[in-house]
Amino acid sequence: MSGLAEIHQLLTAARAGVGDGRAHAERAKALLGDARRALVDAQAKADPWLPGQLAQADEALEHLLTRLAAADDLVGGYQSRL
Repeated sequence: MSGLAEIHQLLTAARAGVGDGRAHAERAKALLGDARRALVDAQAKADPWLPGQLAQADEALEHLLTRLAAADDLVGGYQSRL
C-alpha cells in the first residue's frame, strides 16, 4: 500500500471515529434533555428546581459537539487536499 493510500485510510478511520464520537455526544445531549423534562414534569411547578450540573453538562456537550464538528471539517479538508 502506498504512503498516500495509507494516509487516506487512516484519515477515513479518524473521521469515522469523530463521527462515532459525535453520535454518542448527540445521544447524550438527547438523554440530558429527557432528564431535564422528567425533572420539570415531576415537579410540575412554574419555577422547577434543576441541578446546576444539568446546565453545565448541556453546555459541555454542546462545546464537545462543536469541537467534533470542527475536527471533522479539518480532517475532511486535509483528506480532500491529498
